[in-house]
Amino acid sequence: MKRILLWLSLIAVVACSGKKSSEDALIASLDSLKLNQPLISKEVMADIIQQIPSPLEISFLLKSSGVKYDFDMLNNPNNISKYNSSFEKALNLGIYGTDLGYANIYEQNQDALFYLNAIKSLADDLSIGQFFDFGTIRRLAVNSRNLDSLLLITTQNFNNINTFLQENQRSNLSVLILTGGWLEALHITCQVAVKDPDNEQLIEKIGEQKIILDNIKLLLGFYVNDPFIADLHKQILELEKAFSEIEIIYKYAEPTFQEVNGMLVIKDNSTTTINITPQNVEDIRKGVASIRSKVIS
Repeated sequence: MKRILLWLSLIAVVACSGKKSSEDALIASLDSLKLNQPLISKEVMADIIQQIPSPLEISFLLKSSGVKYDFDMLNNPNNISKYNSSFEKALNLGIYGTDLGYANIYEQNQDALFYLNAIKSLADDLSIGQFFDFGTIRRLAVNSRNLDSLLLITTQNFNNINTFLQENQRSNLSVLILTGGWLEALHITCQVAVKDPDNEQLIEKIGEQKIILDNIKLLLGFYVNDPFIADLHKQILELEKAFSEIEIIYKYAEPTFQEVNGMLVIKDNSTTTINITPQNVEDIRKGVASIRSKVIS
């Protein structure tokens, strides 16, 4: 199954002036700090990525809801000037990547270009712009029919970026990019769910994120010696409380074979039941909004 948040593979930030020199010095020292970081294998990262909802899944659910495009739900691309540290840049890289996907789904070409420009600026600033052919991505981003191609490119790029960052002892940035993209996708899904509370598929998709949150929590836990990530990890633990009452029941059933278009394929007969209430959704929405507000401000 194709995966979503790797629109998030693209982002970094333009440093803004006006901060006190002492604050700039602190940020610089933290950014240059070589942490004793564990290497996260490609297999582990790929497994987590594969569990994140794909753009095709999300686009179907959002469009089927009938809820109109809402730019105000997204992080304004002009906000890049607010982000000074690599921590802020990497998180908002993920956020802008997801926003690009959302704009693309609704065929908002002008907004998609705004996000792509912000992404290019951030990618260059985080020294990962070399992994992107922005001319090709720009052409694909303004046509929702090219969603599969854009997804393939961004997914491949994220894998390359993850390898590069780990080799350069910056693997914490991969985790932050992934986290930012996931938070934004969950934020958008929750906002749409509030407007379309009878959309069971959308509600279930929110409940499924309980599993992803566990993975995000574990990944961030590797880097809690970084004070910024330690604070984000605490916020994720608070969000976990909002998911705690959601029950996910998996029932295994023997797979069977069936013929499809003259070919024999395996049919998965197992089922997953997600028990989630409107109050659960509202608690999750508030929790995500609280984290996101701090990240994008």
